[in-house]
Amino acid sequence: METGNSSNTCIEFRDVVAGYKDFMILNNLSFKVRKGSITLLLGPNGAGKSTVLKTLFGLLKPRQGRISLNGEDVGGASQKALLAKGIAFVPQGRNLFGQLTVYQNMELGGITLGMKTTHERIPEVLEFFPRVKERIHSQASALSGGEQKQLEIGRALLLRPKVLLIDEPSIGLSPMVVQDVFKLLRKLAGQGTTVLMVEQNVKSALKISDDAIALESGRLVLHKPASELLADPNIERLFLGGGHAAPATV
Repeated sequence: METGNSSNTCIEFRDVVAGYKDFMILNNLSFKVRKGSITLLLGPNGAGKSTVLKTLFGLLKPRQGRISLNGEDVGGASQKALLAKGIAFVPQGRNLFGQLTVYQNMELGGITLGMKTTHERIPEVLEFFPRVKERIHSQASALSGGEQKQLEIGRALLLRPKVLLIDEPSIGLSPMVVQDVFKLLRKLAGQGTTVLMVEQNVKSALKISDDAIALESGRLVLHKPASELLADPNIERLFLGGGHAAPATV
């Protein structure tokens, strides 16, 4: 079952094929993401979850199919063009300039805005991250893993994104920091930001998500409200134990 309808659709993949050189990872993938929702991408390693985010953000060009944002075709658009349309991407791992300070990293995050606007927005964004704010003049490499991830998310929020793509935000974070990050994502969605997320901490992520999309071999096998999936007694086997998702489709 696919949730949502065309009137409140923010992101749509329609028969998208994408991958690396001759190896296709997404195979005629189709799904919709509702405006102002948190949608969780699920599936085993290699299912295509991160590839969805990279293709949507223009790091990979679709070989076939259509990707639309609010009805506009954006498949293959440049990252600069996508940033201008309000899409921000927080990838896996650490993507900071370690020898620069927290403040300098924030400045680079707002480079497309111009320095005046960036400097106006930095204090506003740092209110979400009090510990990072305290270390504003520290080198980014001196921050803990959790602080670094918060800084990365903060850089993305400088753009006041309409769509936030975030890949495995909990990696390397303490449970308390993970909950803080999830609360922030929920708050952003409540303010109208559409969040598309890949997250290994399935149960916790489902609790703050509106919808869940499961992939297998680059194809959609399930799309339903997150609350329904969280209540599924087979969730451990399906998504935490490497089982196949197809039997859970309703």
